Formats: sequence, C-alpha cells, structure tokens
Amino acid sequence: MPIFEYICQQCHHEFEALVYGKEKAECPKCHATKLETQLSVFAVSAKGSSPSASPTHACGSCGDPRGPGACSRGGMN
Repeated sequence: MPIFEYICQQCHHEFEALVYGKEKAECPKCHATKLETQLSVFAVSAKGSSPSASPTHACGSCGDPRGPGACSRGGMN
C-alpha cells in the first residue's frame, strides 16, 4: 500500500493518502480531486545497523561500509 503526499491545488492543504489500486485521492479538507503529487521522502532502518555502515558512505563498487577505496578489489585503476 503506497502512501502518497499531495498538495491540494484548490485550498493548498498538504496531506498524505493511502491509495489502493486505481483509486484517486481527494483533499480531506475541501474534497477537491485536483492535486499535485509531491516527492515522498522516507527513512529505512535496518535491524542492527550502525552509523558507520550507512549506505551513503559505502563504496560504490563493492558496498564496503568503510567507504570508497577501503576494499581490496583489484583492477580498479
């Protein structure tokens, strides 16, 4: 079940809505259906993860959590 974020183009109300299948969302404030879809940002937490293993700092070639250049992959010249 995807959660979408919207801004109503009629009353400018910002809200989130669960959208099932081909259903259309409507503004919970004014019930308008002319909505602007927003880019949704979400966080994912892995069980037992640590800040040093954050994917934003992982090596782009092998995924080593110590960062780029930390792995011993050969031929990476």
